[in-house]
Amino acid sequence: MSILNSDAIDGMVVSSSSCALKREKIIIDTDPGIDDSIAVLMAFQSHDLEILGLTTIFGNVSTEDATRNALLLCEIAGYPDVPVAEGGAEALERGKPRIADFVHGSDGLGNISLPPPKSQKFEKTASEFLVNKVSEYPGEVSILALGPLTNLALAVKRDSSFARKVKRVVVLGGAFFALGNVNPAAEANIYGDPEAADIVFTSGANIDVIGINITTQVMMTDEDLDELRQSKGRHAEFLCNICKFYRDWHVKSDGVHGIFLHDPVSFVALVRPDLFSYKKGVVRVETQGICVGHTLMDEGLKKWNSSNPWSDLSPVSVASAVNVVEVLKYIKKLLMKP
Repeated sequence: MSILNSDAIDGMVVSSSSCALKREKIIIDTDPGIDDSIAVLMAFQSHDLEILGLTTIFGNVSTEDATRNALLLCEIAGYPDVPVAEGGAEALERGKPRIADFVHGSDGLGNISLPPPKSQKFEKTASEFLVNKVSEYPGEVSILALGPLTNLALAVKRDSSFARKVKRVVVLGGAFFALGNVNPAAEANIYGDPEAADIVFTSGANIDVIGINITTQVMMTDEDLDELRQSKGRHAEFLCNICKFYRDWHVKSDGVHGIFLHDPVSFVALVRPDLFSYKKGVVRVETQGICVGHTLMDEGLKKWNSSNPWSDLSPVSVASAVNVVEVLKYIKKLLMKP
């Protein structure tokens, strides 16, 4: 479904039927989560996008709580009819997931005690929803993957043509050229389901990966958060309220007075790829030993004498640089939009 009824362009009103043809179709796979919530509301504020639905996964919260929060975000944004399809409750092979409630609060939204959503989750699973929508619009649907990649891996397993039919996948994950945030080897989303991440990265899909080496360069300071609160942004008060818990955790954990914008930066990579530079190569994910969840890219700089686990697989694009000033400006512009 389209998220708008009409748009004004150069003084002319364009109907939803004609405007929808020009909007990029996206699905957001998410585990909201505070920075996920910021990214999701940014997407709803972007009127050149057609949000086909949200799919949910564990990570910042359990999958069940992620579904509740996704439904709440659709209602807060004013689009309660956008489908929310619930994903897997556990990683492909690792059982009960690690939950980052210490970062986002027990409810995932900074413990601000919102009432339950009025709308209900979609009747089919996240992987079914992903496969069906990508099959309905082959070559047209982009996916913003903001949590562990379990749902996407299940979609790849469900439909062998899924990777070829998806237009683009932007993944928040990995710690390329940097330390992780779960341990020195691994970033949280990849660590949450390393087997799934390896399936997705080697699937042949058109993938852009935004690692925390990029996202930790973009931060909203206390001054930025004050500016947001004082703005006329449609969701400014809600976002500042949920960000208090997240900000306080950053002070304790990283000694920074502000918040890293992991998920919002990844959203910007979807809609403004010109603000990022990339390196291309095959990425594999470690699934055993002390480096579980580690992402390692072969940039193709060496001709190997024999085959290895990176040989003859499709490359992905890994972000290597970001225009910090312009990305932050873009984020603040959307968040402060009435």
